[in-house]
Formats: sequence, C-alpha cells, structure tokens
Amino acid sequence: MQKIYPSPAAALEGVLSDGMSIMSGGFGLSGNPESLIPVIRDAGVKELTVISNNCGADGFGLWMLLNNRQIRKMISSYIGENKLFERLYLEGGLDLELNPQGTLAERIRAGGAGIPAFYTRTGVGTVVAEGKPVEEIEGQSYVRETWLRADLAIIKAWRADPAGNLMFRKTARNFNPNMATAAKMTVVEAEEIVPAGTLDPDSIHTPGIYVDRIVQSTVNEKRIEKLTLREREEA
Repeated sequence: MQKIYPSPAAALEGVLSDGMSIMSGGFGLSGNPESLIPVIRDAGVKELTVISNNCGADGFGLWMLLNNRQIRKMISSYIGENKLFERLYLEGGLDLELNPQGTLAERIRAGGAGIPAFYTRTGVGTVVAEGKPVEEIEGQSYVRETWLRADLAIIKAWRADPAGNLMFRKTARNFNPNMATAAKMTVVEAEEIVPAGTLDPDSIHTPGIYVDRIVQSTVNEKRIEKLTLREREEA
C-alpha cells in the first residue's frame, strides 16, 4: 500500500468535509502540522470540531481556521496568547470544551486504546465535573471522563518511513502520537522521509499501522509562542 503522497493537498484529497472532527497535533506551537492546516483553510470546509491542545497563535497554525470562521467547536486545554480564540469564545462565536491538560491527553489516549470512559480525581468539585457522573472509589471521589475520537488526525512527525513508522522530537511528542491512534484516518507530515529499515525499531514512537497517508512537510517554521530572554551577565 502506497502511503506517501506528493503534496499536502494530495494527502488530504477526498478526506475533508463540513461538520467533521479533526485532531490536530502539537504542544503550544511545537509539533503543529504546519503544512496540512493551510490545505484545510483553502478547502473552505466549515462547522468543524477541532481537538487540539491549543489553537495556534496570531497568524499561525489553527488560528488560520479560526480566522476563516471554519471552526464551530474547540476541545482543548490551553487558550494561551491567542486573542482571536479568546474573543470568539467570549462573543459566543465559538463553542469551547476546556479540559485539564492531563485529562485531555488521557481522553485521546483512551480513544486510541478503545476505552470509552475512565475515572480521574482532576476536576472533582469544580465546573469540570458539572453534568458528569462522580463516584467514590476507595474513599475518594472521581469524575468520569469519556474518550475522544475523530474523523481525521493531522500529525507532524520528525521522521517517517514508507510504512508510516514515526519518530518525534522533544515536545512535538506531546499529543501527536496519541492522536495518531484515535482517528478514523491519520495523515502525517514529516520533516524527513527515510528509506525502509532506516529507523531503529526501538526508537519508533508510532507504528505504521496507525498511519494512512504521509507527505513531506513544506512548512517548518517552528515558532516560539512567547520568547523570554535573560540579560547577559557582565564578564
């Protein structure tokens, strides 16, 4: 089965539709599928539910879809420096399901593992638990959370081989590997596509069985969302 596609547009051809759910990898601005998001913007699909740690930053990443009014609902854990995200939510132009970050990660992992629900102490007694079952287990209260799955996962990897085996670097490994397992279709953009047999089997983070399509990434800006510098000490 040929998994490598010639361009980001080709990799998403026939996949996108109005009202679909999309998992978009990345942690802050690290590991964002920078080449695939503009294709979704240009396709003009709307009423999307997007599951992602955050929603990009001004002019970058998922911000493009927000600015184009293509996202109906965000399921995420961090608004960050994204003023458009904040404004649309406060004005009622965007539905938001805000999750504790660890809960979001576990909901996605559960979706990939086929676990429809799990219990956590995080959020008990807060608005996070409103409308959800709470049970006592060994003297402690736990809130029940449900899995997250999606129609499509768009993933940014460091290296991929033709079979779809993936490696990630540093914080780009947050969310991307779990999302790759939790969608009906997984499309990966990789900074480097290497010949079969190149990757050390012990260093593979996502096995190729979870990957449907691969494309060489065309955008690798790797922006820093909030740059903080320390003054150089005098010698």
